[in-house]
Order: sequence, then structure tokens, then C-alpha cells
Amino acid sequence: VQLVESGGGLVQPGGSLRLSCAASGSRFSIAAWYRQAPEKQRELVADISMTNVEVTEYADSVKGRFTISRDKGKRTVYLQMNNLSPEDTAVYYCHARVGSVDYWGQGTLVTVSS
Repeated sequence: VQLVESGGGLVQPGGSLRLSCAASGSRFSIAAWYRQAPEKQRELVADISMTNVEVTEYADSVKGRFTISRDKGKRTVYLQMNNLSPEDTAVYYCHARVGSVDYWGQGTLVTVSS
């Protein structure tokens, strides 16, 4: 599985960004976005099923502000991030699992600052 993220950048507090994760290779049933802030552990932000029934989950810290979505035909997963705050500053990673093997993208940096 190859995962390529895009869409990160610098945004002011209260602003919005949309991240994209383009997947290729083996099929997987769940895709997720994680993030890692400086000197903090990587944490799950949101995940979404890639099967016929779409199921999503969110970390409490992003509920109501972030939306994960998918385009099954393009094998792309998106993360729409609204009302961003400096606490959302982190490297965001796309993740997929096939069997017991974890696959990660290279990460895209999101910086929220005035």
C-alpha cells in the first residue's frame, strides 16, 4: 500500500484546510488520519471504513470541527479541518492496515499560527 498525503500548510487560527490521502496498491478496509505534535505521541484523529457501509470515528478533540470523507473510486481519503486552533499544529499522517501490517504516508505539516 502506498499513501501520499497533500494539503498541509500554514493557516491562521479559525481557518480551514483540507488534507488528501491518495492510496494505491493493496485494498484495505479502514483508512485513518493520525497526527503528531512536537514532543507528543502520535494520536488518532479520525478513521473511515472503505467498505460499502461508511462508518466514521473521531477523536473528541476534533469532533464538530473535522470531517473525514472518502472517494472510493479515486481511492482517496480527505480530512476537512475547520476552525483550526494552534493546538492542531502537527504533522498529519494517513494510515491503512492490511492484515497485521501498518502503512503510513510521509506526513504533511499543518501549522496554525497568526
